[in-house]
Amino acid sequence: FRAGRKRAYTMSEPKIRRGKIRRAQKIILYGPEGIGKSTLAAQFPEPLFVDTEGSTAHLDIARFETMANYNDILEAIRYVGENPSICQTLVVDTMDWAEQMIAAYILKQYSWESIEAPGYGKGYTVLAEEVQTFLSWLTRLTELDINVVLTAHATMRKFEQPGGEGAYDRWELKLQKKVAPLVKEWADAMLFLNYETFISNKDKNGKGKVTGGERMLYANHRPTFDAKNRWGLGENLAFSYDTIAEHIYTREKIEKESK
Repeated sequence: FRAGRKRAYTMSEPKIRRGKIRRAQKIILYGPEGIGKSTLAAQFPEPLFVDTEGSTAHLDIARFETMANYNDILEAIRYVGENPSICQTLVVDTMDWAEQMIAAYILKQYSWESIEAPGYGKGYTVLAEEVQTFLSWLTRLTELDINVVLTAHATMRKFEQPGGEGAYDRWELKLQKKVAPLVKEWADAMLFLNYETFISNKDKNGKGKVTGGERMLYANHRPTFDAKNRWGLGENLAFSYDTIAEHIYTREKIEKESK
């Protein structure tokens, strides 16, 4: 094989690493308004919040004081990157508000009146490209052993089955259609937070009474919502940080298990 390669190219011996790689995690916590996304994110190791919508006043947390625009967010990320000991988890709360700030930044850069102004979906393409850059900056923080948590609101959209076999409502990230797949792919885990509900026995008219209300954490895809994880989590998980704690790494844990 080596003899068949052009002489202009040289090959060094590849290094093979076995076993699990302990590293900081990239996580999305999303769900309907008021479910407790910020409260759950605050339980991660030494969290530092980038509060894009000013909704964490009720939490006893560390946060950057001013997040008025996209430049403020980037400056916060840069500061953490230059001072990695300041936290063990960076929380962007919320990603959908951050997306709006990124869109506003783009409008100013291109002097567009709206994201649809350039036509043919170009504005949304530029938005997706900038979000991709934003995510790459966050990935750099994980390389410094800093976990990154994105909270986001959920929105219910009509999903059409392929082949016209029917349609149903499903929960998705409240992000633009070109942005949501990028964010989902970026994450090690996208956890859906919602209330578990039950429908009692139906009456003669086929109607049942909805009961329940306990908060749950879902880590696997279902037809009615998006979710994923690379940790092997099961179904219907307790709404608690303890549920996922063993999969979240601190610097001390990474150093200890890497020896």
